[in-house]
Amino acid sequence: MSTDQPSRTPHPTVQDVVRAADALWPFRLQESWDASGLVTGRPGAVVRRIHFAVDPVDGVVREAVDAGADMLLTHHPLLLRGVTSVSAEGFKGRAIHDLVENRCALLCCHTNADAARRGVSDALIATCGVNPDDAAPLVPHATDPAVGLGRVGTLERAVTLRELAERLAARIPQGVQGLRVAGDPERRVSTVAVCGGSGDSIFDEVREHGADVFVTADLRHHPASEARERAVGPGGHGTPALIDATHWGSEAPWLPWAAKDLQRLLAERGFHVETHVSGLRTDPWDFRVTAAPQDQD
Repeated sequence: MSTDQPSRTPHPTVQDVVRAADALWPFRLQESWDASGLVTGRPGAVVRRIHFAVDPVDGVVREAVDAGADMLLTHHPLLLRGVTSVSAEGFKGRAIHDLVENRCALLCCHTNADAARRGVSDALIATCGVNPDDAAPLVPHATDPAVGLGRVGTLERAVTLRELAERLAARIPQGVQGLRVAGDPERRVSTVAVCGGSGDSIFDEVREHGADVFVTADLRHHPASEARERAVGPGGHGTPALIDATHWGSEAPWLPWAAKDLQRLLAERGFHVETHVSGLRTDPWDFRVTAAPQDQD
């Protein structure tokens, strides 16, 4: 998505953008362990163009710099854990140096954007076919129960598990993994729970909401296996079925929403800014190999 219309409207500063982001995806909603917020950039620097991506990896930084962006807004933090050096000898240090030397600020909106309305969770459940306005948080936030981790809602029309998986495969960016699905492909599903990114820590909440299917990413073997054993065991009713996407792919649908919403809010505040969503695949896997069929004697 690109908006390149000339305008005499003043451009925002870095601080103006941070304040608008805080209004859309309040930083107070982030988890205690998170590191959302401004990473690089002078508060008074002018922002004419904002580049949006899931991951602040080298390719994305170079893409933003080459596009002449004054700010890179990513979902994932660059410095989630403490560091003692930002030397350019390391990949995180190189990213910081490239951003600073090219006067490109870095703003990260992670778990605050997961929890907020019109954030990552709303975008993912909308991709499934659920109206996000009618979806509820799976784990309500302690200070604001209207928002929180994950979403659960009902499809307008029940579909088979296979149909839902095919719908998602067509609508979310795909890595080499594709979508992994556990459950009867012909079973009809109506209540959908989602959690963008890693979601296998909230299986209990998914079951409490009676979800027919859980759409998330990064499902590990043991939590997924135990969830399926409970689903197919006595009283399990076969639910929830599981749809496992890539971490990056499950969060990428939020980026166009974020670009549109931030640009709209800044315009309402009297500022003009151009926005662009990265087209790079930042899923870390490059290819997959399957064994050739063995000849039967």
